[in-house]
Amino acid sequence: MATNGSGSPAKKIKKMELGSNGEATEEDPETQKTLEEIDKCQNEIDALNEKASEEILGIERNYNRLKKPHFEKRNDIIKKIPNFWVTTFVNHPQLSPLIDDEEVDCLQYITKIEVEDFENIKFGFKINFYFEEGNPYIENEVLTKEFSMGNNGEHKSTSTTISWKKDQNLCQKKKKDAKPTNSRKRGFEEQKKFFDWFADNEDPQGDDIADIIKDDIWPNPLQYYLVPDVDGDENGMEDEGESEGEEGEGGDDDDIGDEEEIEGEEGDEGEEGEEDE
Repeated sequence: MATNGSGSPAKKIKKMELGSNGEATEEDPETQKTLEEIDKCQNEIDALNEKASEEILGIERNYNRLKKPHFEKRNDIIKKIPNFWVTTFVNHPQLSPLIDDEEVDCLQYITKIEVEDFENIKFGFKINFYFEEGNPYIENEVLTKEFSMGNNGEHKSTSTTISWKKDQNLCQKKKKDAKPTNSRKRGFEEQKKFFDWFADNEDPQGDDIADIIKDDIWPNPLQYYLVPDVDGDENGMEDEGESEGEEGEGGDDDDIGDEEEIEGEEGDEGEEGEEDE
């Protein structure tokens, strides 16, 4: 029995054409044989692609193990900088709209973040948020959001139930403070915030926030912590431009004054000449 490159039986390919009477007819034997050869080559290519994917996953697993002590060392150093993680989040253009002022106050107690891939990295990862002990908002020392994919390809996510301290449940506070809208379909203004995202597990496959934290922030958080104050720079440039404009206007007035003074002197000299004559 003929087999393809992956060891499974090769598929029998049949190319059908429409004849002049509109009925389906088979290709001639030579063309049919050629199509089967193409299909066999394609199966061999697919088998190599699958093998390459497995080897790439193995390389990534190996380098993840090599990088782990460096990530741990970086986390230890980051602890020396107050508010490092919340500053990094607020400076990120896509995460910033997700975090309101009260959440900023809460997230400043994050002391460490970890992103951990599963042993088989294509099956998932988890994000751990470590909070300072004794903080006024959350009892949990660690909040974990986990993303996984089953053998059937189904994506799912789970997250730690947050144990809020008394009167500090930020999710409930936002619901109470939500402003009614004029829409008949939506009774309240829906605006997902950080802790809403953390607790929401309805669409794990479309979770862009998790992807940002895993693939953008976690590999190099320093690039966002060091983002310059763009508003401050723009204001500075505007102030500088206004100052230059004022100086330019003042300079024009001085030039006009000088011209009038010269004209006046010339007129006086002309009158003195007429008197002498």
